[in-house]
Amino acid sequence: MKILLIGEYSNVHATLARGFHQIGHEVTLVSNGDFWKNYPRDIDVSRQPGKWGGIKLMAKIYSLLPKLRGYDIVQVINPMFFELRAERIFPIYKYLKNSNKRFVLGAMGMDWYWVHTNTYRKPLRYSDFNIGDEVRKNADAVKERKDWIGTAKERLNKLIASESDAIVAGLYEYKVCYDMYFPEKTTFIPFPIELTKQINHDFKIPEKIKIFIGISKNRSEYKGTDIMMMAAEKIKDKYPNRIKLIKVEGVPFAKYEQLMNGSDLILDQLYSYTPSMNPLLAMSKGIICVGGGENENYQIINEKKLRPIINVQPNYNSVYEELEKIVLHPEIIPKLKSESIEYVKRHHDYIKVSKQYIDMYEKIL
Repeated sequence: MKILLIGEYSNVHATLARGFHQIGHEVTLVSNGDFWKNYPRDIDVSRQPGKWGGIKLMAKIYSLLPKLRGYDIVQVINPMFFELRAERIFPIYKYLKNSNKRFVLGAMGMDWYWVHTNTYRKPLRYSDFNIGDEVRKNADAVKERKDWIGTAKERLNKLIASESDAIVAGLYEYKVCYDMYFPEKTTFIPFPIELTKQINHDFKIPEKIKIFIGISKNRSEYKGTDIMMMAAEKIKDKYPNRIKLIKVEGVPFAKYEQLMNGSDLILDQLYSYTPSMNPLLAMSKGIICVGGGENENYQIINEKKLRPIINVQPNYNSVYEELEKIVLHPEIIPKLKSESIEYVKRHHDYIKVSKQYIDMYEKIL
C-alpha cells in the first residue's frame, strides 16, 4: 500500500511511518516536525517567521503537490495540516482529495469538533473546555474558541470531516466528540509507541522518587500543568528527602526523552481521561503516569486487569493526595512500573497499531 501522512502531533505520524515501513508498506511523511519538538519526517514543511515565511511555505507546498498524488491513502493529522491560514488550505485539501484514492482525517487534538462539542454539548465530565456544566475561562481555552468557532478553520474542519472516507481518533475523548456527528465513519485506534528494546524490568523501591513534568510552552494552564506543578512542589516541600522534581520546557523531543529517562513518575494532562503520546512513551520505559486513567480509557481498549495509571481528578487536591499516597507507600511503585510496560506492550505497540490502521485502510479501499 502507498501511504501519505501529512502533519505531526507528538510523534504519532513519525511512529506510524516506521510501523508501516516495518510491515512492508510505502510511506511518505510530510510535516514540520511538530515545531520545536523536531520529530523525524521525509519532507520538511517548517515555516519561517513572518509573512515572508508564509509565502515561501506556500511556494514550497505548491511545488511539492505533483509529488503528493497517486497514493492509496492520504491521512492528515488535523484539518490544519500545514502552517498556513485555513483559507489557503482549502484548495490544497481539494487537490489532495482529488489526486489520491482515499482521504483520512485524524482526530488527534485541537479542532472544531473538540472545541465546540466540549464547550456546548459537554459529553465529557471534564475536558480542556469544561468542568461539568461550567465552561473553562482560562486564556488558552478562550483563545481556541475564538480561533475555531465561526471561522474559516471551522468551515475547513467541517468540510474535511464530511468528505473524508474515514476519521481516526487517537484517544477516547476525541472519539466521543466525533461520534456525535460521524458515528458511522469514526474509528478509534490507540496511539502507536515504539517499545524500548533494552529496559530493566527489575524494579526496586526508589530511595528518592523522581517526578518528571514536561511543560508545554504557553499551554501550562490549558493542560493543567500549572496545577500539577504546584501540587508536586508542595509535596517536595513537605518531603524534601523523598522527592526529586525534574522540570523540562520547550526542548526538542530527543532531549526531552533523554531527560525523562530514569524517572519514576510523569505528571501529564490534568484534564484528560487517557494518557497521550508522552506519558505512553514514559510508561513503555516503566515510568508511572499520574494523569488520565478513567474507566472509559480501560473500557475502550478492553483492558480488564491492568490499572497502571494513577488517575487524578482535575483539581489540585486530587493531584496532591495521589502524590502523597505514593510518597507514603513507595512499595506500590515496582508493581505499577511493570504494569505500565505491559499495558503499552499490550495496547500501543507500534507494529500492532500500524496493522490496525492498515485494516481500516483496507476497509475503505
